[in-house]
Amino acid sequence: MLPAVTIDRRALDDLNRSIVSCTRCPRLVAWREEVPPRPAHREEEYWRRPVPGFGDPEATVVVVGLAPAAHGANRTGRMFTGDRSGDWLVRAMWRAGYADRPESRSADDGLTLIGAWVTAAVRCAPPANKPTAAERAACSSYLGAELALLGRARVLVALGGVAADAVARLRHVVPRPRFAHLAEHPLPDGTTLLCSYHPSQQNTFTGRLTEPMLDAVFQRARALAG
Repeated sequence: MLPAVTIDRRALDDLNRSIVSCTRCPRLVAWREEVPPRPAHREEEYWRRPVPGFGDPEATVVVVGLAPAAHGANRTGRMFTGDRSGDWLVRAMWRAGYADRPESRSADDGLTLIGAWVTAAVRCAPPANKPTAAERAACSSYLGAELALLGRARVLVALGGVAADAVARLRHVVPRPRFAHLAEHPLPDGTTLLCSYHPSQQNTFTGRLTEPMLDAVFQRARALAG
């Protein structure tokens, strides 16, 4: 049974404004602002700011990624939007009934998430997709505040080991839970951490993650969320 909670949407909006204005990590600030556009996006104005989460505030499933991609969310201003990782994730969420369309192209494309929220452990695009431990720690309070406000969440889908570790640290899980695709770990607050390989090109191009494997994650998430 879902907890009887009222979602404070104004507080979520306030949190998102705080995230977007953050300048805590000088290295990430410099990278997100200076990364050169790809030729295909040369005429576009990049977002180049921290990226807030988005989706349904009444979400029972929260998807936690690593960080914005330099030419994906750092360009479009919305998590998992405008790159191949976003294509894979949103197609899977659409097939599972968590999205109203199978693509995520731009922040104003009309995509609506249903019962799901998408966020990340780190809010700025890091060089080589590798935030430092200090940068991860500096950003953790945003994810913690976000999860606290998403009071109907029952399942936290972690895309990759960094995301799983971020959730485990926030929930004070010791020792850290084992990361493996489709691994499940009950958390002290009654939610479940559900692990998945990240839909990065490195994983999808090599076949380490396939669409049926990602579909299985969201099928299991729906079953766990009730």
